[in-house]
Amino acid sequence: MMKADIGLIGLAVMGENLALNMENKGYTVAVYNRSVLGEEGIVDRFINGRGKNKKFIGTHSIEQLVQSVTSPRKIMMMVKSGSPVDELIEQLLPYLSQGDVIIDGGNSDFHDTDRRVKSLEEKGLYFVGTGISGGEEGALHGPSIMPGGSVEAWPIVKDIFQNISAKIDDGSPCCEWMGSGSAGHFVKTVHNGIEYGDMQLIAESYALMKHRMGLDNDHLAQIFEDWNKGELSSFLIQITAQIFRYREADGSPLIDHILDVAGQKGTGKWSAITALNESNPMTLITEAVHARSLSALINDRMKASEIYPDTPKQGTSLAVEDIRQALYAAKIVSYAQGFALMYSASQHYGWTLNLGAIARIWRNGCIIRSTFLQKITNAYLENTNLENLLFDPFFASQIKASLASWRKVVADGLMSGIPLPAMSAALTYFDGLRTLHLPTNLIQAQRDFFGAHTYERTDTIRGKFFHTNWTGKGGDTASGTYNA
Repeated sequence: MMKADIGLIGLAVMGENLALNMENKGYTVAVYNRSVLGEEGIVDRFINGRGKNKKFIGTHSIEQLVQSVTSPRKIMMMVKSGSPVDELIEQLLPYLSQGDVIIDGGNSDFHDTDRRVKSLEEKGLYFVGTGISGGEEGALHGPSIMPGGSVEAWPIVKDIFQNISAKIDDGSPCCEWMGSGSAGHFVKTVHNGIEYGDMQLIAESYALMKHRMGLDNDHLAQIFEDWNKGELSSFLIQITAQIFRYREADGSPLIDHILDVAGQKGTGKWSAITALNESNPMTLITEAVHARSLSALINDRMKASEIYPDTPKQGTSLAVEDIRQALYAAKIVSYAQGFALMYSASQHYGWTLNLGAIARIWRNGCIIRSTFLQKITNAYLENTNLENLLFDPFFASQIKASLASWRKVVADGLMSGIPLPAMSAALTYFDGLRTLHLPTNLIQAQRDFFGAHTYERTDTIRGKFFHTNWTGKGGDTASGTYNA
């Protein structure tokens, strides 16, 4: 009986395309999909459809799937995150042997991945939490793959993962081992947060050019096509131009018929929450998440627009080049914040993330693929301990060159009533980071006043704390009664 190189569970679009990608690279793949209402016969339809006359083994039970795969078994799950993953693991356990590998290729919360790695390693099994980016086309033709988990599993899954991944110009695979525990899913979470930021910055640029400069869709398409030839060259800039070109059957631009409500699946929110938990400001990406949430409040926005009907007026001194430079500078900040979060988390969790390699494997296959990422790889090759991309000489020079236009664009948006949450958050972060003396000394004085939280002084060493009896009525002992 023919045995499969890998088993795959979950034949929705991503799972089906990954299976086809694996088979196309020479692997025999056993496939399984649950049989519940609405999903009956999926395996047979696949085997007799897109998988016909190919090296697939169709299975109709968990036991049959596991028995169809060579040892050490590699079982990849492409199912919804959360409890479905845990339920599927429980179904697999009775049929697996020590040294077998379970792979979660979904967008799982990295905390769940940590728990699963520990639990399965105690049972003698290996678990790999794998971030996969590129959408359905990437899954079929080559995604960016970010595996992490049980380090012993990497030699077992490495060849398949690197063979099916996208490749950059020199042929290198867009797949590297991220680290132990939940490193892979954590990196994918940050990737998705950066993706939110990129999309929001592009949307804000669109708003300025449409509502302040009065540009039509054909003109916008041409601008984004031009931008895609320079330092902003990326998948998202490319598809934005295509979106502005797309016409309905009646010749009208489709973009003008799409409701301004942006959905989200939660990974951007996870990035923001993680940044808060790490005390690492990721302000641009957080604002990008809030912008989507605000867009969903369409009834509230309709009411507010009636109460406050100040419509932004066309006519501005802004040039397209100003907006391009503002977008570029804010993009640098977005990536600086995302990579700073990974730098911090890597130290916190002991992952030893290779940030230059992460930028490299994002250069193709994934949604945020761009030429810009090579500059990030170069920065980390120059300095592997770079805490923040804004400290890199190249990125510092780019920010300085774009700063005047960036300020001009944000000011124009503020004065004209066009919301620029991501661009303005990026600028505020930049100004805060470069300010030697922030007004937070007053905040700490207030905390000591009402809660005796103590403070440090500028005229003594760091780490020495003081408390003042501000009113003469309180005690002299610091307290943690009030936490603000």
